[in-house]
Amino acid sequence: MFKKSLRIQIVATFIMIVLISLFVSFGITRLIAEKEVTIDDPFLMIASDTVSLLALTEPQRREQILSILSHYSIHGEIIQEGNVLPFSLTEEEAAPLLQSESSEPIFLNRKHGPVRFIGVPNIDNNGSSLIVKVDFTYFSEVIQHILFIGLFMVLVIGSLFILLSSNYIVKPVIKLTNAAKEMAKGNLSIRLKHKRKDELGELMNNFNYMASELQKTDKMRDDFVSNVSHEIQSPITSIRGFTKAIRDGLIPQDHQKEYLDIIYNETIRLSKLSDNLLRLASLDSENHPFHPVEYRLDEQLRRVILVFEPQWTEKKLAVELDLLACRVKADKDLLEQVWQNLITNAIKYSNYNDKIEVKMEMLNHEVHVHIKDTGRGIPEEDLPYIFDRFYMVDKARSRSGGGSGLGLSIVKKIINLHGFKVKVKSEQGKGTCISIAIPLLVNTKNTNV
Repeated sequence: MFKKSLRIQIVATFIMIVLISLFVSFGITRLIAEKEVTIDDPFLMIASDTVSLLALTEPQRREQILSILSHYSIHGEIIQEGNVLPFSLTEEEAAPLLQSESSEPIFLNRKHGPVRFIGVPNIDNNGSSLIVKVDFTYFSEVIQHILFIGLFMVLVIGSLFILLSSNYIVKPVIKLTNAAKEMAKGNLSIRLKHKRKDELGELMNNFNYMASELQKTDKMRDDFVSNVSHEIQSPITSIRGFTKAIRDGLIPQDHQKEYLDIIYNETIRLSKLSDNLLRLASLDSENHPFHPVEYRLDEQLRRVILVFEPQWTEKKLAVELDLLACRVKADKDLLEQVWQNLITNAIKYSNYNDKIEVKMEMLNHEVHVHIKDTGRGIPEEDLPYIFDRFYMVDKARSRSGGGSGLGLSIVKKIINLHGFKVKVKSEQGKGTCISIAIPLLVNTKNTNV
């Protein structure tokens, strides 16, 4: 449990960093102290000041002065040549003092540390010398002890503060974990409330955005399943009812052809629905074949219009083309599907003797293809939803005409797949214009048709 706790990991990391920093700092400080030459100067100064103090004092009171200095860990002994060396010094260590002819302080031990021996030769005219033992061991231990306690308190207090402040970091992580568990159980409405402006706040915002998108996707999935079920069930019900009526002899012989035509149309509707669903599923997948090539866009549009000539001729529609010779790069088959769906809709929702216009124009290195009809148009409140799957403005008339509400969804998916742009303008009772912008490859010239 402790190993998995983020809070414990934060505190442990803090302690490890502090300990490593202390060891490294002490090591570097010790190396610097050992190599520092000027550390000897204070000891030499102490010895010189002691000699100066003794020179100002009567000979019979020198022992008293040295006794007072011992209270400050400065011990001094005045010796004459031939006297026993104090402080357990060896003759080898005292040789520089005894052989010196100057009166400058001399170190009798070169080892650095809190205990140093300094000799001052010839402190007076009778050949006396002074040996000073400066022992700062006690002060060094006290300082180290205080430093150790201080650092230990810093470590303990710092750890406590880190432990308390880690709640500021750990608490949102716990909230995220609990929210993720709720989401895994199917609760996609969960949202995290916070006022943070840091990276964790951004993470929680992204979590809320993810939850919102998943909720939308889940709703779209439910709507999709519901719509598919309804769209499939409706023709199946018709087919089952009419075939049963014909089988049971409830429909006279002279009326059977009419009902068989209905059954036939419903099977065509089911076939189209199946094709569109498969096409949408393929476009939604990452493995859908996408092969952009360069080709003449105006020739493709002209060919699609001619393919649908029987349909627009049947409704006596006037079709006007204003095409420009230009080349584009796109998946030819997919883009042809776009023109087929848009022309089909334009014909389907136009009244008899209406007009359909297919126009191309060049704007900002793009070719804009406008497919405009003068049909019934789309109500303003329906415009934001026309590319949604299974959305139909006039559901009754759309189904009677074999529509399933997937045509414009396929158009939008193909346009997005190419990275093109699509716009829709419509006014109820006056018609609809759908415009698609495609990047140009080469210059164009007018070829009005």
